[in-house]
Amino acid sequence: MARGKGHRSQTRLKAVRAGHGARWQQACRPILLPSLRLAVMVGLAGCGSIFGSDLAPSDGPRPVSPPAHSTPPAATERDEVLIAYYRRQQDDLQVRGLLRVDGGGPDTDFDAEDLARNFEAVAFSDEHFMRAAAGGAQVLRRWDGPVRIGISFGATVPMGGLRRNDTATLGHYASRLARITGHDIRYVPSGANFHVMVIDEADRPEAIAQIQRIAPDLSARAQAQLLDLPIGVHCLVLGFAAQGSAVYQSAVVLIRAEHPPLMRRACIHEEVAQGLGLRNDSAEARPSIFNDDMEFALLTSQDEMMLKMLYDPRLAPGMTLETARPLIRALSQDLQPTGPS
Repeated sequence: MARGKGHRSQTRLKAVRAGHGARWQQACRPILLPSLRLAVMVGLAGCGSIFGSDLAPSDGPRPVSPPAHSTPPAATERDEVLIAYYRRQQDDLQVRGLLRVDGGGPDTDFDAEDLARNFEAVAFSDEHFMRAAAGGAQVLRRWDGPVRIGISFGATVPMGGLRRNDTATLGHYASRLARITGHDIRYVPSGANFHVMVIDEADRPEAIAQIQRIAPDLSARAQAQLLDLPIGVHCLVLGFAAQGSAVYQSAVVLIRAEHPPLMRRACIHEEVAQGLGLRNDSAEARPSIFNDDMEFALLTSQDEMMLKMLYDPRLAPGMTLETARPLIRALSQDLQPTGPS
């Protein structure tokens, strides 16, 4: 099994060396993850924008301990070539002025009309392939019950700073999301229903086994696709709801541990926000992390407003856009009443 994983990884890296992975967008392909009795929302980062947190990692919560029955993968060495590849990608983006950390400014004015339009695009459509797979009218999807977010790490992810930093980032971010949305969102060391998994390539089979325990109906095809993700898919989120329901009951985020710190923080932040219900990207949304141009690396002022709108009690899971549109207009005016920011 370890040899097979190494072969797939090296195949992708050969493509990178040949120049086929020079840009994230070129490497990204949507992946359909069907299930039998579960409705699945999947957001892919790498084709889309990413963002992170600059909060200090020194005083955060502790990571969730791996399940007692977890089996470490046979391969224990990290893929240094893959680590170097993603580091170069981050450097290239920053040199080109992308992955901004200011959250927006005078050059990114938006008004209430912009906010309403962007919210409709981000909250009422599913990223990439799910638009076609869902069929019919798209509806608002979000959590109704408490969101309990936990983090775990693959067996090959080194102990120390990486784990401490990512755990603290997630803990602080969960608190921030709770303040923004007014919803019951907390980091927990155990008993999570929103699972963030930070894994190396060698850890992927065990991570998929954990996902299968969380969502037993995930198909063999879906598992195979998760096992062999394209190099351009940096992280992804799967949101699970009962069939026919617009209310999420659990979610899983997969993040490549080979990423440098900013990209890991970026994945944590975008994928968790998408897992709360802002599940699409829009080329028109600016300033926003929900945009394929990767201009912003941190949650922007407009993103915070969209999260507030998503969990406003005037909106409800299952609402169609036609029903929600007058309320969306009122909410956007409440949040952005004086025109451009």
